[in-house]
Amino acid sequence: MAMLDGKVALITGASSGIGRATAKVFAKHGAKVVVAARREAELASLVAEIQSAGSDAAFIRADVTKEADVQAMVAFAVEKFGRLDCAVNNAGGGVRSDAEWHEADPEAFLKTIELNTTSTWYCIKHEVAQMLKQGDGSIVNTSSVAGFRAGTSEGYASAKFAVNGATVSAASIYGPRGIRVNAVAPGIIDAGSWAQRFTDDPTVRTAWNGAIPSGRPGRADEVGEAIAWLASDAASYVNGVVLPVDGGSLITMNRPDSLG
Repeated sequence: MAMLDGKVALITGASSGIGRATAKVFAKHGAKVVVAARREAELASLVAEIQSAGSDAAFIRADVTKEADVQAMVAFAVEKFGRLDCAVNNAGGGVRSDAEWHEADPEAFLKTIELNTTSTWYCIKHEVAQMLKQGDGSIVNTSSVAGFRAGTSEGYASAKFAVNGATVSAASIYGPRGIRVNAVAPGIIDAGSWAQRFTDDPTVRTAWNGAIPSGRPGRADEVGEAIAWLASDAASYVNGVVLPVDGGSLITMNRPDSLG
C-alpha cells in the first residue's frame, strides 16, 4: 500500500517550486490532491500532469493572505473529495528590501509577515476546524532554516521563526484531539529564486556546494518526500517537530565566504 493511499491532501503554494513538487510526490504516494495558489494556468497544468499519471487531483485559485479564500479552499477540498486528511501550508516568500533595518520602510516587513505567518495562521484555523469534525488529521507547514538562525533578511527570519512557533503551539493544542502539526525547514533548494540564481551565476552553486555538508543544494522533490512522510501515518507519533531538510547546513551554520 502506498504511504498516502486514499488520503485527501490540500497543498498551498502549489503552482511552482516545492509546492508543485510536493503535489506530485503526494499523488505518487496515493493521495487525492487539491492544489491551491494564485496562478490558475500553472495549477491547471499541474492537475493535468497528475491526472495523466492516473491520480485524482483538482485545483482552486486562492490567495492565502485572505481568510475568505482560505475558508473557501478548505471547503472546496471537502466538497470535492469528502474530507481533509492532510494539509501542507507551503505558500510563502519574502519581499526583499535593500535598505538596512534601521532605515527600512515597514512595508516589506509587513508583507513578508503576511505572506508567511498570517497565511499559515489562517490555514491552520480552517484546516483544524474541518479535521476536528473528522476526529483526526495531519498538517505540515513550510518553514525554513532561516527560522533557526540569523540571516540577512530580518523580515523573512522573523516570519519563519513565527511559523515554527505556530507549529509547536498548534501541535500542543490539537495533538490531544487527534491532529498532528509539524513543519519542514528547507535549506538551499534548487528551485524557484535559488534555481534562477544558480542559472544566472554558476559560481553561486559552486560556493554553496562547498558549504553544505551533503555537497549540493537539495531538490524540491526531496523536500516533498519529507513532507509526505510527516503527513502520513508512518509518522503517527511525530508531533510538534520542525524538521530541517537542508543537507546538514544547520550542523555547520556555514555560509560561503564568497557570498558575504
